Amino acid sequence: MQFKLQATDPNSKARAGLITTDHGTIETPIFMPVGTLGSVKGVHFHELRDDIKAQIILGNTYHLYLRPGIDTLEKAGGLHKFNGWEKPILTDSGGFQVFSLSGIRKLTEEGVWFRSHIDGSKHLFTPENVVDIERSIGADIMMALDECTPGTADRQYARKSLDLTMRWLDRGWKRYKETEGKYGYSQAYFPIVQGCTYPDLRREAAERVAELGADGNAIGGLAVGEPAEVMYDMIEVVNEVLPTDRPRYLMGVGTPANILEAIDRGVDMMDCVMPTRNGRNGMLFTANGIMNMRNRKWADDFSPIQEDGPSYVDRVYTKAYLRHLFISQELLALQIASIHNLAFYLWLVGEARRHILAGDFATWKPMMIERVTRRL
Repeated sequence: MQFKLQATDPNSKARAGLITTDHGTIETPIFMPVGTLGSVKGVHFHELRDDIKAQIILGNTYHLYLRPGIDTLEKAGGLHKFNGWEKPILTDSGGFQVFSLSGIRKLTEEGVWFRSHIDGSKHLFTPENVVDIERSIGADIMMALDECTPGTADRQYARKSLDLTMRWLDRGWKRYKETEGKYGYSQAYFPIVQGCTYPDLRREAAERVAELGADGNAIGGLAVGEPAEVMYDMIEVVNEVLPTDRPRYLMGVGTPANILEAIDRGVDMMDCVMPTRNGRNGMLFTANGIMNMRNRKWADDFSPIQEDGPSYVDRVYTKAYLRHLFISQELLALQIASIHNLAFYLWLVGEARRHILAGDFATWKPMMIERVTRRL
């Protein structure tokens, strides 16, 4: 994997770059749609390619390990062959999913024991076998196994958790370096900076991660309960340390405003379930603000979903029609909303990139944040 930094905004730390993988090139900053089980819920791949303009999607190691299983994925020739997505794929390590199963998992020095949410069967994730699993999945970018510390954790817990994550990282990195991909193309491995909301722990973690010289680096354990301003502060602390010649991936973030603030602080890659999950519940993000499509106010509004500005879905769909679909519990409502929101997110980071290259991101961003945070 290669990263080329093309431009930095003169009045912020926002960056534009190119990530080159064996499955294609990614223009940054980029938002990555979440395809937990190898599919983005309610969205066809031709829609991801043509309407949404997705350049990379995510898969989830925990879920793919359980279903369809590693044997099936290896027989298929990896996830790209299994699901037919020809562009880059990133897999998280499954750590966040495992650690969210607080009642049915146990942390040890060896790794994390957990019970499947499907059938209750017992499994062990270690730093080493997670690398092996991600090798079998065949992601272009693989994430290290870490513990995702809650945003409200006290310092003693955060210290202990970070130490464990760093020991796991050493083991995972060793396994990555001594193994190769199974399907004839290269795979990158991103360490994850943890440290909760404690600046000194974040700085220490970033320094240790930077020493590895990995192809890219991730910032984890944010947007998990801490205030947004604290999250922004932690991003700044970490990005002061992480190398500028490698992409920086902020995991699991977030709202359109979160994304713009993260880009402003030097983040290159982001993902979140929000555009699809909120879309399925009737919330639409637009260039002019946020709409709850279940509201009565849209019942007689026959204007297009996106009336002016960029159009993310076919303009034949009106607000009144989409509201009718949601109220009637029609599955098409979920699909339209998901496509619309994802296309908006990709448009937003594309606009951010355009303004970074033009050198006026810092003046464009405040105006855009005011627009995207309105409630319509």
